[in-house]
Amino acid sequence: MDDITLWPTHRQAAAIAKGELASRELLDAQLARIEAVNPALNAVVSVDVERARMAAGAADDAVARGEPIGPLHGVPVTLKDAYEVAGWTSTGGSTQRSGHVPDRDAPAVAALRQAGIVLLGRTNVPEWSGDLQTYNDVFGVTNNPWDTSRTPGGSSGGAGVAVATGMSSFELGTDIGGSIRVPAAFNGVCGHKPTWGVVSTAGYLDHAAGSQMARAVNVFGPLARSVDDLEIVLDVVAGPHPRHTRAWRLELPPARATTADGIRFATWFDEPSCPTDPAVLTLLEAAAGALDAAGATLMDDRPDLDWSEAAWTAVTTIMGEISVSAEEDDPTGFADGSHRDWLLAQEVRLRHVDAWAQLFERVDVLLAPVCVSAAFPHDQSQPLGDRTVRIAGRDRNYLDLILWTTMIGGAELPSTVVPVGRTPDGLPVGIQVIGGHGDDRTTLAVARVLEGLLGGYEPPPSLAA
Repeated sequence: MDDITLWPTHRQAAAIAKGELASRELLDAQLARIEAVNPALNAVVSVDVERARMAAGAADDAVARGEPIGPLHGVPVTLKDAYEVAGWTSTGGSTQRSGHVPDRDAPAVAALRQAGIVLLGRTNVPEWSGDLQTYNDVFGVTNNPWDTSRTPGGSSGGAGVAVATGMSSFELGTDIGGSIRVPAAFNGVCGHKPTWGVVSTAGYLDHAAGSQMARAVNVFGPLARSVDDLEIVLDVVAGPHPRHTRAWRLELPPARATTADGIRFATWFDEPSCPTDPAVLTLLEAAAGALDAAGATLMDDRPDLDWSEAAWTAVTTIMGEISVSAEEDDPTGFADGSHRDWLLAQEVRLRHVDAWAQLFERVDVLLAPVCVSAAFPHDQSQPLGDRTVRIAGRDRNYLDLILWTTMIGGAELPSTVVPVGRTPDGLPVGIQVIGGHGDDRTTLAVARVLEGLLGGYEPPPSLAA
């Protein structure tokens, strides 16, 4: 792939470190890409060219002087407008914060800066990251680069588009109900939802006052064009909040298997109460078949739980968490419900966590859908709770689209998404590779095997034009 904007992050970083590629050169190529494609996509919502060029120049000068550099030194990136970035407008997609400029970085952002990134802009989100479509009253609607009449997913929709089109080297998304995984799948890139608690989520913008609390099941994690890049970025941002570093340490266990012949995997691709679009299901089954044919062991095993109960209990958790974003008279009903109801739901959710833990004593990973459909047409005509979406000729509840991701998030598990092909309509489809608590390196390793078998990231055809 000759286009330097589409190189994986690890190749860009290595070339900059060796002096074979200037950070300035890569930045200028990405700025040109933004100028060329962003007007039709509206993914990047703010850019500071002067500040980015100064940072890229400083990065090149450091390489020339032979100074020690970080693993992401000189790599230009955009960052999702869902967390605090010092000195940059950080809105959370809400008019309530349209002029907000923080004086501090979220800890995960500070870690990326320490690793050497060059920040060039921010990417679009739904208001308070509360939808799986990406639009708001501050910056408008973001479009899918594979079909601009469709959503790129949410809430990291702008991030997914920026990575897919080479406007950014990688991105840092947030995920409380699928906000990394759905945009990764809909835009044909890779994404990793870490085990809950592995990355600090302080500085998350989910209401007007901002947040320093760790929301139940919410995580920060990377989107990138290769699985290797996901792991590099995860290693940079993983760790406890700075206030806890005196006593806490993070040591993720090594991958259980790194080649196909060592993998024990199970599948759960379809559920009668929430059927998967046949066009998506075909690609998921083909991916499992490829892994099986490569020597992995396919096991007939699933967690001992009721799928619907687990999925909707996780939805209850999320609705309670995002209620802080809602107005008291919000028509979605997100602000309804008592703290007692929320706590009772957590007791049920944690029983499901135990059931998942028992499954991963027997298998290494479970393969599952990211979403029951590929990217769907834009629709902001109704409040979120009243929407429907047409899948395989049938009108479905809008929330059906996030039940698979929500259930896995509710179990606090790591999940890596990797592209597995395209539907007959040409839309990308991703698969969830789910592992046990803390087994992030295992899900990444299995996703890497699938990436090798199936080809991984491909640029949207629109880039060729």
